[in-house]
Amino acid sequence: MASLWGTPEKLQELLVEMVGWKSMTLSEGEVEFAYKLKEKLEELPYFQQHPEHLHLSEVNWERENVTALYKHPEAVDTVVLMSHFDTVSTAEYGDLEPLACSPYELAEAFKGVRDELDPDAQADLDSGEYLFGRGTMDMKAGLALHMAMIEKASTEQWPINLLLMSVPDEEVNSAGMRYGVSKLLDLEREFGLEYTLFLNGEPVFAQKPGDTGHYLYTGSIGKIMPAALFYGKETHVGEPLSGITSSYISTYLTHRMEWNENFKETVYGETTPLPVTLMQKDMKLEYSAQTPYRTSAMYNVFLMEKNADEVFAQFEKIAIEAMDHCTSDYLKMCKREDIEPVGDIRVMRFRDLKRYAIKKFGREYIDRALIDTMMHPEWDVREKSMHVADVLLINCQELTPACVLLYAPPYYPAVNSSDDELVKHCVEQVTNNAKEKFGLELQQIHYFNGISDLSYVNYGDKEDSFVTYEKNTPVYGDSYSIPFQAMKELDAPVLNVGPFGKDAHKRTERLHIKNTFEEMPLLLEEMILSIPVKSTV
Repeated sequence: MASLWGTPEKLQELLVEMVGWKSMTLSEGEVEFAYKLKEKLEELPYFQQHPEHLHLSEVNWERENVTALYKHPEAVDTVVLMSHFDTVSTAEYGDLEPLACSPYELAEAFKGVRDELDPDAQADLDSGEYLFGRGTMDMKAGLALHMAMIEKASTEQWPINLLLMSVPDEEVNSAGMRYGVSKLLDLEREFGLEYTLFLNGEPVFAQKPGDTGHYLYTGSIGKIMPAALFYGKETHVGEPLSGITSSYISTYLTHRMEWNENFKETVYGETTPLPVTLMQKDMKLEYSAQTPYRTSAMYNVFLMEKNADEVFAQFEKIAIEAMDHCTSDYLKMCKREDIEPVGDIRVMRFRDLKRYAIKKFGREYIDRALIDTMMHPEWDVREKSMHVADVLLINCQELTPACVLLYAPPYYPAVNSSDDELVKHCVEQVTNNAKEKFGLELQQIHYFNGISDLSYVNYGDKEDSFVTYEKNTPVYGDSYSIPFQAMKELDAPVLNVGPFGKDAHKRTERLHIKNTFEEMPLLLEEMILSIPVKSTV
C-alpha cells in the first residue's frame, strides 16, 4: 500500500488539512478535533489491525486526548511523541480572520495587503518558503511529523515502541496533559511499556526578536503565578480618610514584584525573564461613590530550579516588606491629617485565612459559602481563585486591612534532562546529522522558553514542595489540580525537537516548508532509531 504521509508533498497536505480543522482552545472545534484525528489515524493499516492501540480518553468539557501506540512485538522501550492540537484564537487577523486556518488562501490574501506586514514577514511571503496560518507552527506541524513517524515505524516494524499522545488545552491550563498523565500510566501497565524518552514536537521559538537560530531543547522553563487579594476599608468618596483603598495598598506590592531581579535564575548560562504583572484590577462590578476596597493582582514568575515552596516564601517576604512600607506611609498621612488610622495591613497566606474561617464558622458553613463561586460558569480558574479568597475575607473582616497571598493557576514545574545520558546521545546524533545532511546548525537550549506540556511528565522535586502549592491555591482539588505523585512515576527524560517557524501567536505565524517536510522527518526518524534498545521480552 502506498504511503499516506511519507513524502514531503503528502505530509504538507496532511498539515494543511489539520490546520483547516479549527481548534481554538475552549471552542467546539477543539472538541471535534480529537475525533477527526482518530479517524485520520484509523486510515493506517496498523490501526485497522490493532484498533485496541488507538484511544480517546476524557479530559473535561467533552474534550478528549488521543493516544496511538505502535508496539513492536518484542520491545518494551517506548518513546512518547507529545503534541497539542489546540490553538490560540484568530481575532488579530482582522478582516482576514475567515482565512486564518486556510494557509494557501491566506498567503494570497496577504499578498494583497503586504504593506501591513513587517519587512521580515514580507520577505518570507515573497519567498514562497513558508506556510502561513494559525496552528501551522504552533503546533500542528509537530503533530503531523509524529503521525509520519508512527506510519513509518508501523510499516517498517521499527524495533522500538512509539506512543503518540496529542492533547487539547495546552494554551490555557494544560488540562489535556494533566489528565493525560494517568492515561500514560494506564497504557504503561496495560501494554508492558517502559517509557525511555518524552519527545515533544513544539516548534523553534526565537530567543530574541529577529533571531533565526534553529534550536532543540533539553528541558522546559517553569511558570508559576503568585497572586494577592488586597482588602482595604470601604468609605464614601466624600470621606476618603475614613477608609483606605485597596488600589493604594496593591501598588506597593506590584511595584516590588515588577521586574524583581530576586526571582531571576541563571542555569546552564540561561536566564529566566523577569517577573511582570499579568493582571491587576479592583473587584467592584459597577461604578459608585464607594471607594474600591478589594483588588486582585497576579504576577508571572518563571522558574528553572526553584520550586513552589521557595517562590512562595520569597513572595511572602516581599509582601511583608511592601505592606510595612505601605503602612508606614499611611500612618504618616494619618498623623499629618490628624486622623485615627483604620489599622495596620496584615499579610497572611490563603491557607491561614481558610483555617481561620473554618475555625470561626465551621467547615460546613464555609463549604456552602463557596458553592456559588465554584459553580460560576463564566469564571475561569483564576477568577474563581480570587473569589474564593474574597468570600472568606468578606466573612472575616476583623482581619482587614489585609493582603492575602495565594497561587493562581496554572503552574508549570520546570523540567530539565540536559545531563541525562540518553538525551546527550540524542542531541549529539541529531545535531551531527543535521549538519552533515543539510548543513543545518542545530543549537542546544536547556530550557524551552515557550512553556510546554513537558512540565507534567517528569517531576523531580524531592522535597514535596507541591504541598505549599496545593494549600495556597484556592481552587485546588476542585476546578484545578496537578497529578504531582503520578508525575513522579513517569521517570524518563524529556527532549523537544521540532520544526522551524516564526511569529507564534501572531497574525504572521508561519512555518518553514523545507525544514518541516524534508529535513525534520529524516532527522527525527534517524534520531529515534539511534536510541539504544535496553531490553526485550
